[in-house]
Amino acid sequence: MTDTLDKTIQENAKGPKRAKGDSGEMEQHSLTEQIEADRYLASKRAARSKKAGLRFAKLVPPGAD
Repeated sequence: MTDTLDKTIQENAKGPKRAKGDSGEMEQHSLTEQIEADRYLASKRAARSKKAGLRFAKLVPPGAD
């Protein structure tokens, strides 16, 4: 899924923002909106992953009360 989204963002960045022809007019989402969508989807993937991003542990030396 990441590869297709990355390719889509690259293709949209290369193309024009607005296109007008005989059949109608089309406008794509802005690049900042596409980047925000990519970040949102990446954060959802990271939240679903089984790996822990950060772990905090309290280390207590033996014999300390």
